[in-house]
Amino acid sequence: MQTMTYRTTFALDGTTASHLKRLAKLWRVSKAEVVRRAVAQAESSAVPDKPDPLVLLRAYHAKGGLDPARAEQWLKGIEEDRKHWRKQ
Repeated sequence: MQTMTYRTTFALDGTTASHLKRLAKLWRVSKAEVVRRAVAQAESSAVPDKPDPLVLLRAYHAKGGLDPARAEQWLKGIEEDRKHWRKQ
């Protein structure tokens, strides 16, 4: 068993405290162990709010990125759209 080195105090509402007590009894572990397990599970399933743009860019480049001919075609399309828009 691990040696616990951090002590923490926090306040819980009655419903949460009851759930904690019930889980501890059901799992036959301490309330602290219930909290440890819940925190570990929450962290492992946590999803960042927004993906990291740099990670996405690196993944995109790792897959080959954008074909230069296709990029040029896209830029020409944008240029044509701008010319059309400016005439109006």
